[in-house]
Amino acid sequence: MTLLIKNGRVIDPKSDLDKVLDVLVDDGKVVQMAETITDEGAEIIDATGLVVAPGLVDIHVHFREPGQTHKEDIHTGALAAAAGGITSVIMMANTNPTISTVETLEEVLTSAAKEDINIYTNATVTQNFDGQNLTDFEALLKAGAVGLSDDGIPLQNAGLVRAAFKKAKSLDAIVALHEEDPDLNGVLGLNEGVAKEHFGCGGARGVAEYSMMARDVMIAYETGARFHVQHLSKAESVKVVAFAQSLGAQVTAEVSPQHFSKTEDLLLIKGPNAKMNPPLRTEEDRLAVIEGLKSGVISIIATDHAPHHKDEKNVSDITQASSGMTGLETSLSLGLTNLVATGDLTLKDFLATMTCNPADLYALDAGYLAENGPADLVIFHPEQDRLVTENFQSKASNSPFVGETLKGVVKYTIARGKIVYAND
Repeated sequence: MTLLIKNGRVIDPKSDLDKVLDVLVDDGKVVQMAETITDEGAEIIDATGLVVAPGLVDIHVHFREPGQTHKEDIHTGALAAAAGGITSVIMMANTNPTISTVETLEEVLTSAAKEDINIYTNATVTQNFDGQNLTDFEALLKAGAVGLSDDGIPLQNAGLVRAAFKKAKSLDAIVALHEEDPDLNGVLGLNEGVAKEHFGCGGARGVAEYSMMARDVMIAYETGARFHVQHLSKAESVKVVAFAQSLGAQVTAEVSPQHFSKTEDLLLIKGPNAKMNPPLRTEEDRLAVIEGLKSGVISIIATDHAPHHKDEKNVSDITQASSGMTGLETSLSLGLTNLVATGDLTLKDFLATMTCNPADLYALDAGYLAENGPADLVIFHPEQDRLVTENFQSKASNSPFVGETLKGVVKYTIARGKIVYAND
């Protein structure tokens, strides 16, 4: 398929490009980018007044296959990603069975290869998340895993973390960890303040996050390993990452859109759909992670897309509800609304956190626009309002943003040169 995208504002953060151009796409590649292109045989997309950017890259999603497909599967996850302008994702390995063996990894990758977007996956750090026995990193990476993570299950054994980091360093692999020390936590998904004041329980404490993070960034510093901090949420956590980076540690960090958009107060309005790990925090924390994005300490925005069945959220006791929210179809809008429209980030800098920065971290051929590069693009209106409804492409609708009006509407998503989502 030959596509000719006319008159769009082409923004490529990697090359610092921001200019009205035509873009010609053919055979899965960007063939030409110029002020005026003519191709009589091409399908025309009029992008006047729209932004044309690299397809978004989300390095933290849960597609639930195998074993939990009542929540989501790889196909519906891919559809949700495309609807959000996302053309490349990295899945987490907390499936059933976990992605701890080459056999399970190959099964998942075979399913992923059938989809129109680019789907990668982590393998687990420990066997079936046991926290004690390392998986065969070398075999899993050779078989196609792009990194290692026990996301959702923090690694409590410091010696095990050090062994994992040393092994990963020998293979130049990234270890990404969820940092919440279970020994310091109460009820997960509820920040300690709102948990005590409104739900009468001990909640997820900030110290559980930043103390475990402090331990692991220093182990990464000592070993020289590449360590990626997943979905940090506390002001102190931003300072921990900044300190490790100042020492020269190979530490990177991500934040999820929900954590720069809302606070723990949302639980009082949206209930279980606003329950997630780590929890929504305070306004001080929200502003701190935005400052972390502005300074570059946090270089990546990732959704932690965590779909759940309605029955797992619609429970009378919020402490028993599953944690997590579906996020692929709102992430671009949340950034445009709460970072760009507020003047905290330029559009180009915001897009970098969702394109070239995550792609470069995992050495993916994605997240940029250039001639002869991959034809993965998103075309969107940056200021048009949208009302978030439950009409998601995902199987799940567990989003606390349903009912909100946000900025930013995806018009087209193009992956491998093919239109995989259209909203014109």
